[in-house]
Amino acid sequence: MEIVLARKAGFCFGVKRATQMAFDAASTKSDAFTLGPIIHSPQVVDRLNQMGVRVEKTLDQITAGTVILRSHGVRAEELAEANAKGLDVVDATCPFVRKAQEHVRFLSSEGYTVIVVGEVEHPEVKGIVSYASGDVHVVADGAAVASLPRMAKIGIVAQTTQPFKNLADVVQACLKRGGEIRIFNTICDATTVRQDEAEHLAGQVDCMIVVGGYNSANTCRLRELCTAIQPKTYHIETAEEIDPSWFGSVDRVGVTAGASTPKWIIDTVLERLAEIDNSRL
Repeated sequence: MEIVLARKAGFCFGVKRATQMAFDAASTKSDAFTLGPIIHSPQVVDRLNQMGVRVEKTLDQITAGTVILRSHGVRAEELAEANAKGLDVVDATCPFVRKAQEHVRFLSSEGYTVIVVGEVEHPEVKGIVSYASGDVHVVADGAAVASLPRMAKIGIVAQTTQPFKNLADVVQACLKRGGEIRIFNTICDATTVRQDEAEHLAGQVDCMIVVGGYNSANTCRLRELCTAIQPKTYHIETAEEIDPSWFGSVDRVGVTAGASTPKWIIDTVLERLAEIDNSRL
């Protein structure tokens, strides 16, 4: 059985940067915590917890210590609260997410009604929305734009892991809802590259394995894209979840991984697949 790993799989720049900052803080600072999971990888969060970095949902009971801002960013009011309390802030927000936040702040200051293309409950989107000082709407797709009122000035940004087509569909729909439209393409190139490679690989194999956290939006999107092309697509978090029965008549298996998946997890998946292949000989 041939095992093919996508060229771009696993950590993107922003996630790699955030995890490195978190592990550095774990090694050098006492009483450190993250405001929400640093990234959407339960295994990485668990390793940090073993090093003494706990996860806090809010700052309500925190009066001292080091707060590490997750890669998805935090709400503007949470950052202000952390600074007001005099906490040691380690800002691990992905630079691409930070840019989206800045664009929303700018658009609001210029009188635009802001539209954020993304998942309304995703922490990244909640953070981006918080930088708006005026009207702001979150839409999942172009169809959702139809329920919005007409607007004189529309400013559009996107959750960094959105498919480009989704952003384009929203822009197209907004042409019917407003006069002046300003668009910032805030989709991370790493997301587009991973999705394109996953789709290409899914069309060349008999089975696809998508590795990453079940709470990871970009990993779930990879699963959706691969499933549409190769129905035998399986989303797993760790190698222990692999079922040998998946590969009974498989000659070629493809492997990809979300941007929050560390290399060591990908390596264990590849090792497990090799073990299964050897057992069939």
